[in-house]
Amino acid sequence: MAYKNRNITHKINHLLQIFPCVIITGVRQCGKTYLTKQIRPDWAYFDLENPQVFDKIHDDMNFFFKHNSQHLIIDEAQSSPLLFKTLRGVIDEDRNKTNRFILTGSSSPELVKNVSESLAGRVATIELSPFKVNETNENKLPYFYKLFENELSISDANTLREEFIDTNDYSTLFNHFTKGGYPFPTMTEDDFSYKNWMEEYFKSYINRDIKNLFPKLDSIKFRRFISMLTSLSGTIINHSQLGRSLNVNEGTVKNYLDIAHNTMVWRNIPSFEKSKIKSTIKMPKGIFRDSGLCHYLQSLHTFEQLHNSPLVGQNFEAFIIEEILRGIQATSATRWEYSYYRTKSGAEIDLIIDGEFGLLPIEIKYGTSTRLKQLQSLQRFIKDHHIEFGIVINNADRVEWLNDRILQIPAVLI
Repeated sequence: MAYKNRNITHKINHLLQIFPCVIITGVRQCGKTYLTKQIRPDWAYFDLENPQVFDKIHDDMNFFFKHNSQHLIIDEAQSSPLLFKTLRGVIDEDRNKTNRFILTGSSSPELVKNVSESLAGRVATIELSPFKVNETNENKLPYFYKLFENELSISDANTLREEFIDTNDYSTLFNHFTKGGYPFPTMTEDDFSYKNWMEEYFKSYINRDIKNLFPKLDSIKFRRFISMLTSLSGTIINHSQLGRSLNVNEGTVKNYLDIAHNTMVWRNIPSFEKSKIKSTIKMPKGIFRDSGLCHYLQSLHTFEQLHNSPLVGQNFEAFIIEEILRGIQATSATRWEYSYYRTKSGAEIDLIIDGEFGLLPIEIKYGTSTRLKQLQSLQRFIKDHHIEFGIVINNADRVEWLNDRILQIPAVLI
């Protein structure tokens, strides 16, 4: 499989100059192993899912690290809680030495627990997602994300008007929207291979990952739950309604949502907590993180089927939200949060990004044009929260100001 450059490569290299160890988390099959071998091709590599390698390290872990005290990649590190405790001592023997270890791990409660208990302050953790559209195109991260590296300003936003839009980019965008960003599906044009890969991936997620992590979980109900979530991507989740459909209580639904979120197939999006409007809805919203897996489970295998589906609008919203969050994760921005906004009267904004750079509300529309009448909630939010501008993302063919405070940005530039 051909390697594609990843947006977070520069950030990982930078973090390795600051920390002794960087941990790369991410859902299975998103390309963690390829990435680590590309950025540090001369480092020793050990995969803990290989039983022989696991035994070799664990027979005498102190001896292993004595002879491998730096320039070491350990794949699927969540398989060994003992590793984190031992590594803490190895790092502390020469705390000021950086660029020593890369660990990768599929997200799990054990990985989070081990990092927080044993390696807090000693490592940087960064998430790798499946491909973003520009990575599939082998293009650089779009200029849009420079907005988040400084204080948000209209002058920087105006620079986007100079961006060139190639109509062929829409073909790539819609193909990525349909098939998602997992490396194998993006690199195959064989429909049979694509469908079989998706089927085996989902079965492996349920029958291996979930069963190993949560052995007491009812895997049949959880599989049904994940399938039901595909039709709810991009919507506010009603716990009681979903519980009735599954014949489980609200606590179980919340637990299932947390599991799906922590295993990186689903993303919980909280409501905006800093609103000056008191009548905001507090229920969580959520999105399926990979649009391709979502569409496969919905039996939407072609763009034509997707385009004609009643779910296309909310699926596109979820897709663009995930694209934006993946892009910001690759920047130097820190201490930023994402949320959505909705009031009891029905005013809604799809995504709000809040950080040291400022507050940015974003509306997402599937169509090629958006009337100001459709953006009344966005206009009111901008006014109520005293911010300079907001953004609407759609499938238009140019960047333009729809009024003096709302900038339209085509999805191909995100």
